Amino acid sequence: MSQNKGQKKGLSSALRNFFGVGDAGFVLMSNVETFYFMTFLTNFANFAPAVAGVINSVFSIIDACLSWIYGGILNGTKAKKWGRYRSWLILTPWIVPFIYTFQFIRISDNEWLSAIIIIIAAVVSHVIWNIGYVANATLVSVVGKTPEDKATLSSSRATWNNIGGLIWSYAGLPFATVLGGIIGEKNQWAGAAFVLGWVMVLGYFAHFKMTEGYEEIEDASHAKAAKQNKISIGDMFKSLFQNPQLIILMLADLAKWCVKFVTAASAIYYFRDAAGNPGLMVPYALCIALAAMVGAYVVRYWVKVMPARTITIISYVGMALFLFLIYIGYTNPTMVIVFMTCAQFFYGVAFASSPALYADTVTYTTWKTGKNAAGWIMGLQNLPLKVAVFLRGTIVAAVLASVGWKADVALEGAARQGMTVAFGLVPAIFCAVGALLLVFGFKITKDVVDRAQREIDARNA
Repeated sequence: MSQNKGQKKGLSSALRNFFGVGDAGFVLMSNVETFYFMTFLTNFANFAPAVAGVINSVFSIIDACLSWIYGGILNGTKAKKWGRYRSWLILTPWIVPFIYTFQFIRISDNEWLSAIIIIIAAVVSHVIWNIGYVANATLVSVVGKTPEDKATLSSSRATWNNIGGLIWSYAGLPFATVLGGIIGEKNQWAGAAFVLGWVMVLGYFAHFKMTEGYEEIEDASHAKAAKQNKISIGDMFKSLFQNPQLIILMLADLAKWCVKFVTAASAIYYFRDAAGNPGLMVPYALCIALAAMVGAYVVRYWVKVMPARTITIISYVGMALFLFLIYIGYTNPTMVIVFMTCAQFFYGVAFASSPALYADTVTYTTWKTGKNAAGWIMGLQNLPLKVAVFLRGTIVAAVLASVGWKADVALEGAARQGMTVAFGLVPAIFCAVGALLLVFGFKITKDVVDRAQREIDARNA
């Protein structure tokens, strides 16, 4: 019996409010690595710092090099039983906890043998979880039939993503410590990776259930849909290079990720070495987490009165303004927290609205080429993210060197403001450039998307 008959159109209440619980689980799981992988390698597994650096660098480089392939896998292979994208929410995520756990276990006294096993576990677990992650992101484009629906799904997903980050900031370390008391301190991060991996699995299963009936099933009676959705490598690159607005969007998207990663990496240097008050990191972390969550949530209401493109441009201008104020007002740590809280509110807005722009490029590209490269295009969101992770280390290291930073030495004079170059000025410049790119380079407006969708529907009819 075909599942295409009676295919649902409008978003259900569950999708409007709970699409994103899987992303909260994903954040909780991946933050074990983000915050404590290097600590595990040096303090728990007792690797030499040089070896730990090699492990982290090798798997990070491989992960970055593979970041573009996952959408290609979704669009280049035969659609599965429950849909081309939705199926992947249950086919592979359950494998992740079993492999990811070995990223946090040293199983041999032989340092390099253990290092190789950890690298393999890291690479394989990331390949598997990225397939599910991209499939999940692609559902914003598949389930959302209008620009407003896509923005609402993006908002819900971003809100839950920030909820996951907020839970982690207060419960992540205590949870791992409790596990350490049960299975041993050296195994506490392996235990956290395994348990939180299953939280991600259950969250994706919830997405699988709430999206039932929203994706067309490409069975034998729907050969046309199968032909349109399965694309070749040539089609993938054609959808990219014949649509320069997608490239512009990716370049602009880099600014959003720089705000996330560069400010996060440089915050402790400002509060500890420039402001001389590392204790401010606690209220700072709470304020920015809440602000980002609220920013992501309000997008579902803003999209009712303005298109996602306009919302994203406003968010970039807001981030640029308040980040620049940090550079100007660096002498007052309280005002810096206020400015960054405002900047992170607009980051939350951008985090929620920008995926809707990628979804709009899916519609535009389908209209222009006749091929639905949704998985490939939505998966390209990984590229600016990986570039920003690389820039994080490069920018922060360059600033530290330029101000003559030394451990346990307080900064004075101009060096204090220099410390806000990475914390405020550079991300502000990225956001200003991103706003200009979107204003003058990204021309896929709501009217263009609506017209393209009507023509696609007419073709399919």
